[in-house]
Amino acid sequence: MRRREFLVTSAAAVGASGCVPGFVGAPSPGRPIPSRSQLWWQRAELGMFTHFGMNTFTDREWGDGREEPKQFNPGRFDARQWARAARAGGFKYVILTAKHHDGFCLWPSRFTEHSVKNSLWRDGHGDVVREFVDAMRAEGLRPGLYLSPWDRHERTYGDSPRYNDYYIAQLTELLTQYGPIVELFFDGANGEGPNGKKQVYDWPRVHATVRRLQPNALMFSDAGPDIRWIGNERGTAGEPNWCTVNPALVPYAGFDAPQVGEWLQHGSADGTVWRPGEADVSIRPGWFHHEAENARVRSTENLIELYFASVGRNANLLLNVPPTREGLFHEVDARRLAEFGSKMQDVFADDRAAGARVHRTTGGVELALRAPAAIGMVVLREQIERGQALSRYRVEALVNGGWRVVSRGTTIGHKKIDRFALVEADRWRVAIEESTGLVRLGDVGLFARERPAGGGAG
Repeated sequence: MRRREFLVTSAAAVGASGCVPGFVGAPSPGRPIPSRSQLWWQRAELGMFTHFGMNTFTDREWGDGREEPKQFNPGRFDARQWARAARAGGFKYVILTAKHHDGFCLWPSRFTEHSVKNSLWRDGHGDVVREFVDAMRAEGLRPGLYLSPWDRHERTYGDSPRYNDYYIAQLTELLTQYGPIVELFFDGANGEGPNGKKQVYDWPRVHATVRRLQPNALMFSDAGPDIRWIGNERGTAGEPNWCTVNPALVPYAGFDAPQVGEWLQHGSADGTVWRPGEADVSIRPGWFHHEAENARVRSTENLIELYFASVGRNANLLLNVPPTREGLFHEVDARRLAEFGSKMQDVFADDRAAGARVHRTTGGVELALRAPAAIGMVVLREQIERGQALSRYRVEALVNGGWRVVSRGTTIGHKKIDRFALVEADRWRVAIEESTGLVRLGDVGLFARERPAGGGAG
């Protein structure tokens, strides 16, 4: 959808006074705002995950680190094919599993022999990470990397100080040899090492290393510090969904406490830091490619439902698409991505709000269309560069001389999409019912799309 920030309104919380329609300025005092990197990331909306590595060749999801490096040999490896498929689907960044839990490295790390340098691929001279980042940039996409903290091959794992040195050394290789990285994907996967002790990760050191070597890179984990996990692997964000959180409630990746689920799914209206959610999900039942799942790839319609359940609820969608043993996206997966990209363009092709007369009020905005139109979907945005404040709203249409409520919602943030049964009208309005401070609406889009029967994001 074409980006239009034609509306700036300043309805404060219900009962407050002193609102000035059209006010433009700093965010409400004390309210967090996104960094420049976070703002680009949220506007990108669609990211791709690609799980590729030793598990691809052993037909497993979690390897144990005892695999033979010579098993890794993708005979037709082509990262440009991945990049072209991602671009066709409308994705803006792609994250590669540079190292999964088995410890096998897709780059020739100086700190382990368990890597591509001891594989048959490219006669031991290949570098998947290098070819990946080059391919993504050639197609106009931004590369990201996943570096598993859990390493089931490395003997120092469980000897916390020694393994933390090892992990930082590998992280440094990735951050200094491959150019700008848009996102570092960390998880809290943890276990016992050969010594029987559980590894204690030095997350402050990890974060400081990233900040020092690539200050514009964003870090993801269930705790952030820049992007938070949405709390499930179904690609579904919660409602409400705030970009702000209270970091003291979930201080580090892997932290386990009763409040974690609520924190991840919904964020917090009174949060002190900006930490938007990313909703990860796989296009197949598994995260790595398995031949037995070739007939179980998500349908195009289901992918569209995932978009509504994630991006349509103020989160980014991170869709995993795993390459085959040949080193290519399977033809079914690639076709689904192309179909998804094409249909998404069609869904948002005809914005009936374009050219509408806009009347701003202290309580929202009214739009007068050029002619009556059958509308079944509204797309709302806040100008998040100035923060997120709206906590409850309603959308109404003028029907037979009276205003009819067609949808209600809580948070908006970067984007909120409401779908409803078709309503024909030439007057529409968004009414702000409650907020935590000044609200600045951005785009309001109206589309002639009716809620499909069935569906879901499962």
